[in-house]
Amino acid sequence: MFEVKAFPDFSWSYSRHNMLMECAKKYAYHYYLSHNGWLSTSPSLSKDAYRLKKLSNLPALFGQLVHEEIEYVIEDFLKTGVIPHEAELEHRIRLQLRRIFLQSKDQKQQWLKKPNHYHMLHEIYYYDQLSEKEIENIHEKLNACLKHFLTSKSFQEIVKTKDVHKCESERFRFMEIEGVKVYVVIDLMYQDAARNKWVIIDWKTGKKSADDVGQLALYALYLIRELDVAIEDIEIRNEYLLTGGCHTYQLTKNEIDGMYEQMKVSIQYMRQYQKDSETNEPLALSQFLQTTNTFRCEMCNYKELCQKTAH
Repeated sequence: MFEVKAFPDFSWSYSRHNMLMECAKKYAYHYYLSHNGWLSTSPSLSKDAYRLKKLSNLPALFGQLVHEEIEYVIEDFLKTGVIPHEAELEHRIRLQLRRIFLQSKDQKQQWLKKPNHYHMLHEIYYYDQLSEKEIENIHEKLNACLKHFLTSKSFQEIVKTKDVHKCESERFRFMEIEGVKVYVVIDLMYQDAARNKWVIIDWKTGKKSADDVGQLALYALYLIRELDVAIEDIEIRNEYLLTGGCHTYQLTKNEIDGMYEQMKVSIQYMRQYQKDSETNEPLALSQFLQTTNTFRCEMCNYKELCQKTAH
């Protein structure tokens, strides 16, 4: 049964870690102030934070739609054996992008009342438009990503290898590290029985990042701890759909141990922002400092709140 709690549960994820490193104020809005913001009895500031949490910028929306389409295509192929044409995938994603764009333009009042039931683009909410450059960039990325997905090493391996068993466990998985829930979101994980390998794939629709290998190490740690898979039986891959490159890694024990230690340090750093570690009550909002890299504020969902709370 759903229980309304005064404060959210404390947990760790790579995205949560990155948000705190980016801006402590944004972290406070996203994980604390927005909590219970969907309740009619919540303070107006919490409602504002919850609503702004639901904004999605165009690059993030694009990545989400491509990931959802890839998941659908793989599921459908494993059932039917049919490989769709690139144009078919492109058409479906374009329809979704247009639907969300029009909803953002025409249904703002509905979104303000029920932000969980309607879409709103960050660019429309703050600037009331998408630039021609942004639209052109998305069109180019869409063509490249879909083409490279269909010809990717991982998808072709699934098509050509008969003895592949896709993992059907929950999309949002977690493990416990020193009593803290650690969430792991894996794009695709399957067991290749012919090679006796567990293959973990992360589809990337953006540029390469220094965090890419760290994320994969976290996924491997999940397999080792939760499914008792030997490290030598794990193969991890970053499929860079924008460029068509594929990077495959065989991690060492030292790299896994390093990821584990990094996670523990990050958890302890997050705990510095707790007033009460038992209830996860946070420090006062004023204790969460805004980033000094103000260029990040331009695309932040919560810049409206920073302006409000500054007065």
